[in-house]
Amino acid sequence: MAGDRPFLTGAFHTSDLSPTPLRDHRLAASSWIEAPDRLLHLGDELDEPVEYKRRIGRFLLWRAGPAVGEARYLAVDPDSGEIITFDLHGKTGLGHGPDGSRHTRFRTWKESLLGRVQS
Repeated sequence: MAGDRPFLTGAFHTSDLSPTPLRDHRLAASSWIEAPDRLLHLGDELDEPVEYKRRIGRFLLWRAGPAVGEARYLAVDPDSGEIITFDLHGKTGLGHGPDGSRHTRFRTWKESLLGRVQS
């Protein structure tokens, strides 16, 4: 189970973050040296750790909470510092993408992250 994977110890720079999902371990936001303060506190209200998920285009995707249920996602563009969030409530949620659109589906929100890079 994904939540049973151990967190890596140590500190990591942006260039160390994997472009694909991590399969055998997890990386806590507190281990990312360049982490913005907003990311470090993403899981505070949920009492959940914040972990790295993957790159989507230029964005780094992080999540606090389970994949389905009450969770918060944050995507950060490490070059510009732009931060985009999505709050998940069960299988639907709410977030505004970098495309300026309001998204209720996580999939379309992620697609907007990728579209930002292609424009």
